[in-house]
Amino acid sequence: MSRKWISDLVEPRKSGALSHAYDCMMIVAIVIGTVPLLFREQRPLFVYFDVISGVIYMVDYLLRWLTCDLRSDKPKWKAFLLYPFTPMAIMDFLSILPTFHLLAPSYKLTKAVRLLKIFRFTKIVHYFAPLEIFVTVLKKQWKLLLAVLFVAFFDILVTAIIIFQSEYEIDPVTGEYVFKTFYDAVYWAAITLSTVGYGDLYPVSNMGKTLSIFSSLLGIAIIALPSSIVTAGYMQELSRRVKAREGEEKENHNVTGPDIEL
Repeated sequence: MSRKWISDLVEPRKSGALSHAYDCMMIVAIVIGTVPLLFREQRPLFVYFDVISGVIYMVDYLLRWLTCDLRSDKPKWKAFLLYPFTPMAIMDFLSILPTFHLLAPSYKLTKAVRLLKIFRFTKIVHYFAPLEIFVTVLKKQWKLLLAVLFVAFFDILVTAIIIFQSEYEIDPVTGEYVFKTFYDAVYWAAITLSTVGYGDLYPVSNMGKTLSIFSSLLGIAIIALPSSIVTAGYMQELSRRVKAREGEEKENHNVTGPDIEL
């Protein structure tokens, strides 16, 4: 069993029956590993789910580490050294941590650490091309998306300051200020900007209501920006992959094509 064979086995969406079977096994491990998070009470069956998925994750992590140099353009020693610090390897390791509590009960974990099992679900991105394309688009367009996020936070901050300083009316229902703290104003500004409008906090003065109108209209424009950026990037990445696949198929056809008889 060569390291190249193991690398092809653990690489998602590779051709071959064994590779497909490995992908299916990992998807099953991801699903059963996140099922316990859907229930408040822990049932005996969930312990087996955690152990099975955790052991599979450990083996997959070790196999990927063993063959990481074959999937990297870095020197062999550097690839082995840096692999545990790559983003996906870190998420894989964090998702494995809760399993140590099951295999060794003396290893105590807090509830917050047990929530790290949610990282197991992020691994499913590797096994579905549309999700992988989406993540690739986010990586390529992160500067534009970060700029939009900055604009949104700036608008929320300014709107919160204005509403907090101008809304001095007393809520007739509670007999208290509508926005008791600045955090309440920030919360209201974020909900209004996203056009969600839960209705738990709302201005009662005319100035506050007018500000809500402008904030909602501005929110429609700001919320639409990330959607258009991601959609355009997704279509470009999909088109690029289709052209690359067609180029590979054409090249393979030329190489393996029939010989021309003289």
